[in-house]
Amino acid sequence: MWGLILLAVVAGLAITLQGQFTGQMEATAGVWESVFVTFVSGALVIALVLAFMRGGKLGALRELPPYVFSAGLLGLFIVGTIAYIVPRLGLVVGFSVILLAQYSLAALIDQFGWFGAVARPLETGRLLGLGVMALGVWLVVRSS
Repeated sequence: MWGLILLAVVAGLAITLQGQFTGQMEATAGVWESVFVTFVSGALVIALVLAFMRGGKLGALRELPPYVFSAGLLGLFIVGTIAYIVPRLGLVVGFSVILLAQYSLAALIDQFGWFGAVARPLETGRLLGLGVMALGVWLVVRSS
């Protein structure tokens, strides 16, 4: 469990760094260019990994529902939006709003088991946590 939590912390740090770096690229070259650099560099690395793995389990993708393939388009939107808002709002405001939106949708997906998720009831503690987060986001946005 602690290994997974540590991995989540590292991913959170990486997302913040990516936001700052793509924001810098956007401010100099533009949002489309920063998204292009981000995805092409990532695509090259993963292509090498999959080539080394002889394709991995790419064939298993045929078993998935069509909506899961929107993940790439969602990734483009996410990276492009972060690149655009970071230079304008700053990292703290931008990511505070993004995280509140993420957590709110995640709570609904967990509650109702949407998109193949295992249903996990939205208990009082989680609801209070979201409320406290919303208050925190409001304070962060208001003080900016």
